[in-house]
Amino acid sequence: MRRLKGSATIEMAYIMPVIFLAFIAIVYAVFYFHDKNILQGTAYETAVVVSQKMRTQEEADGESIFRERLSSKLIFFDTPTVTVDSGEKEITVSVTARRRAMGIFVEQRASVITAEKQIRDQRRIENIVQE
Repeated sequence: MRRLKGSATIEMAYIMPVIFLAFIAIVYAVFYFHDKNILQGTAYETAVVVSQKMRTQEEADGESIFRERLSSKLIFFDTPTVTVDSGEKEITVSVTARRRAMGIFVEQRASVITAEKQIRDQRRIENIVQE
């Protein structure tokens, strides 16, 4: 008599935890990269908006703009820490988010472009030269 009726059950008992672990790892990886992309996009939007407001010499609170744009789009990470450094020619938005042993650091930059000022200065110079 053959006694192999329970062998499939024992093999599945060894294989199923490995399959389940692989599935959970894939889900964590997808959540991580989703949140990373959301943070990169939001940081870049914030840098551009603050740059445009500085160009028009308006007051801009970069952290509140970032929080407004982020609202509740993150899946895995809770609340990121954001730092907005505004220089004379460049805006830098740095974002750090942590959850247990995992962490994300994103830094986006945007230049403050004052093309109108340069064009006006060129026209003034041309007018002075013509006179």
